[in-house]
Amino acid sequence: MTDSTEPQSAQDFWESFYQERDQIWTGDPNPLLVREAAGLTPGTALDLGSGEGGDAIWLAQQGWTVTAADISATALGRAAGHAASAGVGDRITWTKHDLSQSFPDGAFDLVSAQFLHSPVELEGERNGILRRAAEAVAPGGVLLIGSHAGWASNQHEHQHKHADVHFPTLAEMLEAIAPAPGEWQVETKDEVSREWTGPDGSTGVRTDTVLRVRRLS
Repeated sequence: MTDSTEPQSAQDFWESFYQERDQIWTGDPNPLLVREAAGLTPGTALDLGSGEGGDAIWLAQQGWTVTAADISATALGRAAGHAASAGVGDRITWTKHDLSQSFPDGAFDLVSAQFLHSPVELEGERNGILRRAAEAVAPGGVLLIGSHAGWASNQHEHQHKHADVHFPTLAEMLEAIAPAPGEWQVETKDEVSREWTGPDGSTGVRTDTVLRVRRLS
């Protein structure tokens, strides 16, 4: 007998993920985004994998005009409600994209890709997504990529179950955007460790990477 079970699509996975609870994330912006973007002059921004809108809302509050893209209609609807409550709904355009299949149009002063990790489909598509993210940066603009460098020290079970998961290195992320000589200036290339609390309440240390590059005019 043939097994007819098909792998779950990325869209189905993330819809189910966001429908499990009324709120998944804290609503706070990613700390690496705040650290790297707080000193930038506001302009147009693209937030890739915007989730429930924490990053996009923070950017809008800083004066950016934001295009926010996510694969989940549930997440986008929830984010739009949060933005309206925060008084910045008119500064954000919410767009539904499976980034491995489609991408927002336009050129942006800031393109932010924070933690584009996924247990389905995305792993093999990340380089292509980052390359398109780089192409969406306007001359003089910034591409900001935040990523996990590996499992947290208290995630032994996850590490064992998902031993095949690859966390991209800084060198791999830089290579993925296929920079031409003299096209980009690396402004930040860093690893940041922080205390992390897992769903079971245990604490450990998680290391993240952050890459900030500027397209030269």
